[in-house]
Amino acid sequence: MPRRVAKPRSRPKDLKEACVVAAHAVIAEKGVDGLSLRDVARRLGVSHQAPYRHYESRDHLLAEVIRRGLERFAEHLEARPRHPDPEKDMGALGEAYLRYARDNPLEYRLLFGMRWPDVARNPELLANAIKAFDILRQTLGRLPQANHRSSDQLNLDALFVWSVMHGQSTLLQTNAFENLNLPGTVVSKAAAHILGRIGDALGGHS
Repeated sequence: MPRRVAKPRSRPKDLKEACVVAAHAVIAEKGVDGLSLRDVARRLGVSHQAPYRHYESRDHLLAEVIRRGLERFAEHLEARPRHPDPEKDMGALGEAYLRYARDNPLEYRLLFGMRWPDVARNPELLANAIKAFDILRQTLGRLPQANHRSSDQLNLDALFVWSVMHGQSTLLQTNAFENLNLPGTVVSKAAAHILGRIGDALGGHS
């Protein structure tokens, strides 16, 4: 029987885009520390130097992966159900944040669970981060109590909300709650309770 010869892997038509997709696969399999342009090239069946045509270094590729994640994150927050009531809209934003973290655990950890590459060399990454943060600041700015707060206070409130939501999102990605022997009703109500407490805290000072 004649020996079957493996067909050579077809090279990607859009190498720049393929590098981002391959980087996601490497990170999912090996973690961020396992990402290298050499490994990306090997997965794509191209020369080790080929990815350097589009990405100066491994950190530049990682920055692009994170930038796109931030872009999708901001789009997800913007696509939330809108409410004319500012407080309900704030609650919808919190629910959208938790939903994104739940549905995209790997990407969420890339965005907010590690140190980013040097943003000074990646201005587009910084711009997308600010855009996502601005959605939170703008939503907070529509609350009635925001009229009595300075810009610094609104920024501090935004950092407070983000910190609480990040803590909740991170815990939900672990089995921490399961190990506390809590009633199922408590765990199921946790997200709504935390969102309510955030609302209480925001309305509790001037």
